[in-house]
Amino acid sequence: MTDRKAELAANLAQVEERIVSSCAAAGRKREEVTLIVVTKTYPASDVRILHELGVRHVAENRDQDAAPKATACADLSLTWHFVGQLQTNKVRSVTSYAGVVQSVDRAKLVTALSAAAVRGERELGCLIQVALDAESGERGERGGVAPDGVEELAAVIGAAPGLRLDGLMTVAPLAGEYAGRQRAAFDRLMEISSSLRAGHPAANMVSAGMSGDLEGAVAAGATHVRVGTAVLGVRPRLG
Repeated sequence: MTDRKAELAANLAQVEERIVSSCAAAGRKREEVTLIVVTKTYPASDVRILHELGVRHVAENRDQDAAPKATACADLSLTWHFVGQLQTNKVRSVTSYAGVVQSVDRAKLVTALSAAAVRGERELGCLIQVALDAESGERGERGGVAPDGVEELAAVIGAAPGLRLDGLMTVAPLAGEYAGRQRAAFDRLMEISSSLRAGHPAANMVSAGMSGDLEGAVAAGATHVRVGTAVLGVRPRLG
């Protein structure tokens, strides 16, 4: 085993233990939570090692990093999640490799994603990014739609050819009433999820929690956690 593989295996084991413990504390089954490893700034060689270690879901937030990496790993059975703010001029590229876009936050983006998915004869999973720091009708600093805009955007996604409404995503906000209150933020996201599922029963995916706060997300009921640093370590940004 190479040094890097041993390092990643040890880190994955620690994250796995955290997820197992969190599920046990919340009275949940381990299989209810999917680990997505955020591989941004890390090379394709790390993605290949992660696959060898059993990881099947990886995430990226910049198309210029993700596209060549996805191409280099095209032979692997991986689901790629796009988690960054997405500009419409990057949509065609992103839809060529991503199975899920977790950062859908406006109708214009839905229109572009739908057109690209249909053109590529693909079905693309979409999560609505909820900005818990956004006022009514506004978008948060990290992207995302205000909570009261979720239903309207869900209807747009639900009617769009080539797209599948899978659920919701959030990033614990740095401002507003939930700043520094990650668990409260995740609980609020679960409330919004319950409302969404009343009209869209299949939209049951809830992506929340990262390296520093995954326990709170699991306790609240998140179905997916996005972990980067705790698995891959700290690395300078590329470019």
